[in-house]
Amino acid sequence: MTTARPALDPELRELLADMPLMSQLSPDVLAQLRRLPSTPVEPLLAHRQIDRREVTVPAKDGVPIPLSVFSPANSDPTTGAPCVYWMHGGGMVMGDHFSQIDIPLEWLDEFGAVVVSVDYRLAPEATGTALVDDCYQGLLWVAEHAAELGIDPARIIVAGASAGGGLAAGVTLLARDLGAPAIAAQMLICPMLDHRNVSTSSRQYADGPGVWTREMNEFGWRAVLGDLTDDEVPAYVSPALAGDLSGLPTTYIDTGSAEVFRDEDTDYATRIWAAGGQAELHVWAGGFHGFDALYPQARISATARRTRTEWLARLLLPDSAT
Repeated sequence: MTTARPALDPELRELLADMPLMSQLSPDVLAQLRRLPSTPVEPLLAHRQIDRREVTVPAKDGVPIPLSVFSPANSDPTTGAPCVYWMHGGGMVMGDHFSQIDIPLEWLDEFGAVVVSVDYRLAPEATGTALVDDCYQGLLWVAEHAAELGIDPARIIVAGASAGGGLAAGVTLLARDLGAPAIAAQMLICPMLDHRNVSTSSRQYADGPGVWTREMNEFGWRAVLGDLTDDEVPAYVSPALAGDLSGLPTTYIDTGSAEVFRDEDTDYATRIWAAGGQAELHVWAGGFHGFDALYPQARISATARRTRTEWLARLLLPDSAT
């Protein structure tokens, strides 16, 4: 019997009708997807006054990890700008550091933030903690070079979408447990948090095509976990496993009502509250996975993106009206 699902937002449903959808991923399909042209960043930079810098930092095993640094042109490096450290989506198996980069670039425009995007290694070529460790090493470099980058080390925000949201949560747990670097906030956009894939929402979005289905989620997790058994999976990789969510920075989580990650995302926010932490949670009625990244022109997408920006304004500009 088919599990009933929340209805899609009418405008999103109409837009999604023209998108080719899949129900499953396989190694062959992944190889085909990876051969598609990567996200061009130049059109996003053309109308902006931005200084761009490409650097590499060594991973724990010495492999060079690329970082892209975008700073407002002609900014005063002594003022201490906020920093958004960005982790891209793609199910941990695809994408690059320019994927969904339009989202944090809006915060460069709005707040003069320095945006740093990390090109972490992908599964299945990299497995276990390699992806989250790559992201953490990049964050350490940012914190260590804050003065050089014109960044206020007290205003570093980790952010990511989908797989990147899960990695942002894992990096934040790592930073808490290792005592550095300081993170002012985490922005988790439809984050991929739980490898167990057993929630009601994951079952609702199975057995049929979609933007990201339960079967595709299973493929992504199996790619990154390899042969690990459930009791061997670290919480830094699958943050929903973390037994203690106390001591985390203020958190923003949003998700759609019509997507696989809805329940694990709402549960993560609930557990932060239960641990005495601060989280703001938005569940966008009728939103499918990644709706605001795929169709930013939709009214619900514009509202979701504006709401995130207003939350950041309250955090970064507490004395200013939004």
